[in-house]
Amino acid sequence: MIRHETKGVQPPADVLKKLADVLGTSVDFLIFGTSEEKAQNALQDAELIRQFKEVDQLPEVEKITILKVISAYIRDFKTRQAYAH
Repeated sequence: MIRHETKGVQPPADVLKKLADVLGTSVDFLIFGTSEEKAQNALQDAELIRQFKEVDQLPEVEKITILKVISAYIRDFKTRQAYAH
C-alpha cells in the first residue's frame, strides 16, 4: 500500500492532476468517485436530484441562466437570514 492509503495522507494537487490525466479522468472523480455518487452522497432530496439531472441535459446557455437564478436566490436568502438574527 502507498502511504496516503494507509495513513490518510492525500497526494499533492499536481500529483492528483497527473494521475487524472494518465487515467483519462478528472481530479474530482479521483477524490469523490462518479458525479452521480457525489450528488447522491451530498443530496438526499430525490426530487432535487431529478431536477438537477434535467438541468444538466439543457443547453449550456440555459444551464448558466438557471445557475445564476439559483445563486441569486441563495444570496438573497442568506442576506435575509443575516438580518433576521
